[in-house]
Amino acid sequence: MHAEIGQTKTRGTRASDRAAAQLQALITRRGLQPGDRLPAERALALELSVSRPALREGIARLASQGLLVSRGGGGTFVQAPAPAPAAAQRGMGAALAPYLPLFQDDPEYRFDVLEIRHALEGATAWHAAQRATDADRARIVAAFEAMLAAHGHDDPAGEARADAAFHLSIAEASHNLVLLQVMRGLFELLQSNISQNREKLYTSPRTFEPLSLQHREMMDAVLAGDPERARNAAQDHVEFVHGSLKSLDEDEARRARASRLPPHPARP
Repeated sequence: MHAEIGQTKTRGTRASDRAAAQLQALITRRGLQPGDRLPAERALALELSVSRPALREGIARLASQGLLVSRGGGGTFVQAPAPAPAAAQRGMGAALAPYLPLFQDDPEYRFDVLEIRHALEGATAWHAAQRATDADRARIVAAFEAMLAAHGHDDPAGEARADAAFHLSIAEASHNLVLLQVMRGLFELLQSNISQNREKLYTSPRTFEPLSLQHREMMDAVLAGDPERARNAAQDHVEFVHGSLKSLDEDEARRARASRLPPHPARP
């Protein structure tokens, strides 16, 4: 009997710990600032896949740390920025930081990132198609529309950031924190050599339209809850990016070689 009580208490404690950690991750992921309101309790419990009692305990725990504040009848609000969990602080951003000089000196390393993304994004989209909540779907649609709206303003870096936000919205919908952190780290590396990399895609008319169609297919597959279609769409997209960058690099190298040719001798 005592053992059963102890086990129940342990399970309850773990559930509330998990709820508190998930709340911290959600605040960080969405960039919520002091004064921002959390979703309603029922919607939040569904989104985090925790019970409402565990959620309340998690909120109370973060409130005791000064991160949240509950106002009677008014909801729960962010009171201070949530610190990233220790694992995240030591995570992909820090782990990949030593590689930044390599990326800056040799843009060929971006193709290594694309090879990893081919595997990871397929898995991410596959899980997102199965696990996305209504709130996730709304964020994916909003990110897709923001990505389209960013085009045509002579800001390739801004377009690339909107592209990354779209992919990360799908990673968030996978509800796999490890996948999300890895994806964030990979996009941080890509941003480090943006002028050498994705700017080429967004300034090339022959690649922008296919990219938009591929992103739409990824979105539609996740929204439709079709994991195989979503995985195929994500992998096809990364393969297209890889091939397009290779082709653009070859064109640039060809022009550079041509520019070094000696001029034709003047005719008499």
